[in-house]
Amino acid sequence: MKARIPIRVAAAVAVLAALAAPSRGAEETFVFDKAHSTLGFRIRHVVTKINGRFKDFDGMIWIDRQNAAASKVELTIRAASIDTSNDNRDQDLRSANFFEVEKFPTITFKSTKIEPKGSDAFVVTGDLTMHGVTKSIQVPVTSNGFAKMGKTEKAGFSVSFPLNRKDYGVTWNRTLDQGGLLLGEDVEIVIEVEANKKEAEAPKAGSGR
Repeated sequence: MKARIPIRVAAAVAVLAALAAPSRGAEETFVFDKAHSTLGFRIRHVVTKINGRFKDFDGMIWIDRQNAAASKVELTIRAASIDTSNDNRDQDLRSANFFEVEKFPTITFKSTKIEPKGSDAFVVTGDLTMHGVTKSIQVPVTSNGFAKMGKTEKAGFSVSFPLNRKDYGVTWNRTLDQGGLLLGEDVEIVIEVEANKKEAEAPKAGSGR
């Protein structure tokens, strides 16, 4: 005859088992802090490199600290916000020679896979859409950790990788008098992100009956 386990004992065992089980990661939402983030790039011009950036953008990161592979990121850039500290050049970059910002106003990235490559390194695969072309790319990302600033929790990330502009139909160039081309094809993307944790909204008070 099997001995019966008292209901209270069984309930206590179930609670202990639940507490001992590995906890599932909770997804946290972080929003790009635009005042402390930079979306920059660098491209060869004749015999040097020119730096630029995009000033208008929005980004969101959904982070699962227990399971990084479940995290995701999305980014939207307003192409017309390109800035290389030269008005004439910026107007040319906005024109049909390059970004055609009136026809293609945004550049977007949406992750499809995140692979941890160590304690603070990741490879983020995602779809980059630029100049009307969408391609899957792999982006190396370094985590700079988390920090509290007052009531705000922050997460930091650094990104650097080459991107061939011709893959996205941005092909304009000019041959130099002595041979060679005015501009390089590969653009070095340099991104620094500081993101603020978005706190869950407090439930609204009931309207009553």
